[in-house]
Amino acid sequence: MRTLNNRWRGIDRTTDVLSFPMLDNNELAAAKTSRIPVILGDIVISAPKAERQARQIGHSLEREMTFLVVHGLLHLFGYDHETGKDDEARMIARQRELMEALDAC
Repeated sequence: MRTLNNRWRGIDRTTDVLSFPMLDNNELAAAKTSRIPVILGDIVISAPKAERQARQIGHSLEREMTFLVVHGLLHLFGYDHETGKDDEARMIARQRELMEALDAC
């Protein structure tokens, strides 16, 4: 994960989840209104980091992995918590909503 994070984001440290979108913003907007299935991209999760985080937070690995999939998927849908406080708040709210819908809180 450290190698991927450094190569694709220029951040030389490990991370828990990375998303690699296959669509640019225009393609994503078109895909949202289309009934044609599309591949959004790839999500890579560090299982060792997820295990550590689950232990530190005090919840199950299943819950942590679910959260990381939701987080990565939101990135593929164009959400970005690093572009400003409003965007971060919007992403966090959507994460919470999806985790509740999945009964994974």
